[in-house]
Amino acid sequence: MAKKKVSTTKRKTSRASLRSNATTARGRVHRKKKNVIRTAKVSRLKNIFFFGDGKADGDRSKRDLLGGKGAGLAEMTNAGLPVPPGFTVSTNVCTLFYEGVQKVPEQIENEMATHLRRLERVTGFKLGSKTDPLLVSVRSGSKFSMPGMMDTILNLGMNDDAVEGLKARTSNGRFAADSYRRFIQMFGNVVIEIPKEAFDHVLDAVKDERGVRLDTELDEKDLLDVVGRYRDVVRRESGRKFPQDPFEQLRMARDAVFRSWQNPRAIEYRRIYDIPDEIGTAVNIQAMVFGNMGEDCATGVAFTRNPATGENTFYGEYLLNAQGEDVVAGIRTPQHLTIAAKSNDGATDLPAMEEIMPGVFAELERVRHTLEHHYHDMQDIEFTIQNNRLWMLQTRTGKRTAAAALKIACDMVAEG
Repeated sequence: MAKKKVSTTKRKTSRASLRSNATTARGRVHRKKKNVIRTAKVSRLKNIFFFGDGKADGDRSKRDLLGGKGAGLAEMTNAGLPVPPGFTVSTNVCTLFYEGVQKVPEQIENEMATHLRRLERVTGFKLGSKTDPLLVSVRSGSKFSMPGMMDTILNLGMNDDAVEGLKARTSNGRFAADSYRRFIQMFGNVVIEIPKEAFDHVLDAVKDERGVRLDTELDEKDLLDVVGRYRDVVRRESGRKFPQDPFEQLRMARDAVFRSWQNPRAIEYRRIYDIPDEIGTAVNIQAMVFGNMGEDCATGVAFTRNPATGENTFYGEYLLNAQGEDVVAGIRTPQHLTIAAKSNDGATDLPAMEEIMPGVFAELERVRHTLEHHYHDMQDIEFTIQNNRLWMLQTRTGKRTAAAALKIACDMVAEG
């Protein structure tokens, strides 16, 4: 019986197929091993650090993992200062996010859920609740200070139910509506990447229609009109409705903060100041406190000494009935903290905090001295006042002129 001839082409194809199958199998094994290694890496490390209720998991020795902002929040909490509770997702997770092609491992998602439940227990509020909604801020924070380079989202957790729950809890419908419109604008810009101008045009149009100049002159009904128009902007610009699920909002915001590590301004800042690209950023998720609930609320920034001259005087600004971004946005004239600074200015009749909130100012003065004794250096701080109660949101080493640096160093030695 004659042998059946197999063509050379078929033999080559067969060998190629075997090689291809073997390569594919090895690839599957390699990927499986890589996933095992990655999971082990996640398991070995502490990835999320809680702070609140008078104690924190971390401290400044963990600055590489917590970032500067997270380390500051942990230190202030452990020092007994008034800090809203929250948790820090470490810089290690940022590394995993980029290794996972901009995806966070499932184990981290589960850890975040655990810490979120703990935050709900500490605050007594619940994310997504119709009656007692928890709202949080989501902020970046790398090991080295990079002011203004990365992204922040405030009032996360707001949706159509939460705005009604917040109104009922605070008996302040205008505040609830204002918090919602601020959240949609910030989330829409930072997370969904809609140009801020698209929202600014809407707000300006509503103010023109109502015949007012300032945001604070809009009432609850006006602000809910803005909310509706903002949602139309999101749908038109992104092709999807504004997300109502607060857990989806939180995941999207966290990932947006991680992505902001690689935005052009952050990359350029790191290049200029020689900051390594590979260190990543932490994400700080913290219960909101509100400076925009009324005239007994405020927000501000300050240096514990004058950063230009080094003089041992409290140096800063605040705004009544405002949130943090209002201070730096330039849309309202900030007010001085101290009566002395107001007198030296001579160009404003706006009251200093020392005049109209003397009790809170006295507490802020005590915090100022506590931080300087703790860090042995001048600090740059952020704070919010809600219903005449002080809350500290950040502390970091303050930048200063060369002349100020010399005077501060000499004065602190003399002060012991």
